[in-house]
Amino acid sequence: MKIRHPLVLSPLGVFCAVVVSVTSCSDSGDPPCDMVENRMAFPVHTHYTGKHIKPGNYSQAELDQLTAEFYQDWREEYLKNDCKSGEYYIHVDDGAMTVSEAHGYGMMIMCFMAGYECRAKSYFDGLFNYYKSHPSIINHHLMDWQQLSCDDPPGGDDDAASDGDIDIAFALLLADKQWGSQGKINYLAEAKTMIGAIIQDEVNQETWTIKLGDWCNSDDPDYFYGTRTSDFITSHFRAFSAVTGNPDWNAVIDECYLLISSIQNTQSIVSGLMPDFIINVNTAPVPAGQNYLEDIHDGDYYYNACRFPWRIGTDYLVSGDNRAKSAISKINSWLLSSTSEDIDAISNGYRLDGTPIYNWNDATFIGPFTVGAMADTTNQDWLNSLFEELAANNNLQDGDYYSNTLKLLSMITVSGNYWNPFM
Repeated sequence: MKIRHPLVLSPLGVFCAVVVSVTSCSDSGDPPCDMVENRMAFPVHTHYTGKHIKPGNYSQAELDQLTAEFYQDWREEYLKNDCKSGEYYIHVDDGAMTVSEAHGYGMMIMCFMAGYECRAKSYFDGLFNYYKSHPSIINHHLMDWQQLSCDDPPGGDDDAASDGDIDIAFALLLADKQWGSQGKINYLAEAKTMIGAIIQDEVNQETWTIKLGDWCNSDDPDYFYGTRTSDFITSHFRAFSAVTGNPDWNAVIDECYLLISSIQNTQSIVSGLMPDFIINVNTAPVPAGQNYLEDIHDGDYYYNACRFPWRIGTDYLVSGDNRAKSAISKINSWLLSSTSEDIDAISNGYRLDGTPIYNWNDATFIGPFTVGAMADTTNQDWLNSLFEELAANNNLQDGDYYSNTLKLLSMITVSGNYWNPFM
């Protein structure tokens, strides 16, 4: 039985804190608590830039506590170090041991939860070591997108996926802000190297769109001129621009918002929803057809695009960009109308015209929609209902790795504990 404790933070944020399990600082086989200063110790309560709201049916302390409790269970379930000494990975439960997407999520989460998580730096460094041990065969500064087992040999699908690399690079910037770069790992230098690799091999410099991975090149135009809408991580790109001084990242941001506007004005006029994949980004952008890369729903708002309201909603919160506000408001307005403000009417997946694919939902879609709802100050009751649903049965049993991780990241953002080191 777990015993939850109230919020107790040390001055430097170096000991376990906030609703922590009684065994969280003494689990057998875990490293000792990090004796380091956490400069952005959880909870940080970021002053978001855009006009926004938070759930009104929970106090700030309750939002922090729910987030910390869910993190504790998430960490115990998914953070693993059973392969190589000094390395950690995030276990996924979808036919693979881990993927770079999960790795990026895990590295960001450790930075956001430092100050509550007493071993955050040790875990982060272990995740970093695993990333370095599993490079893409195309660009060694990027990460092999999938590992099937601890003994997964090189070859096969050992190239990179853009979203995982983008999150890992951003996490390294978070780590530099959180702990500095004077230790064994120079987080800032590693981040700059990785950002350079991303702009080189995961950005199409002809169109300034995000490629699907470092494996896409002009020899295969179907993929070279394709993009994944959940990779429109414009808040991260702002940080990349700031730390490198490279104006090309501003061109990437602008192109993301041009594509969003194009799809919303021509393909999803009613719903404002994004498809999982867009093709023909060099000519007339349209949703991908069935089985473009993954399955029959590649042109629908499905298990990739579901992250869009979280990604773009977060950009609005930290930057106040009106383009983000416009994009997310279209989705919010449609969702309110199409569901008649009934959470149970939300679907895990939609056609772009707003037709539901399923008659059920979980945190995979509810979490990002909740972040997006923060941008509409007139819809407090709707945000309250969304977060109530997200926080209900605050355990792992209702989801898998993907839904539980998106839930945690959404809760970090909704509770005000997301931050960008350059904003």
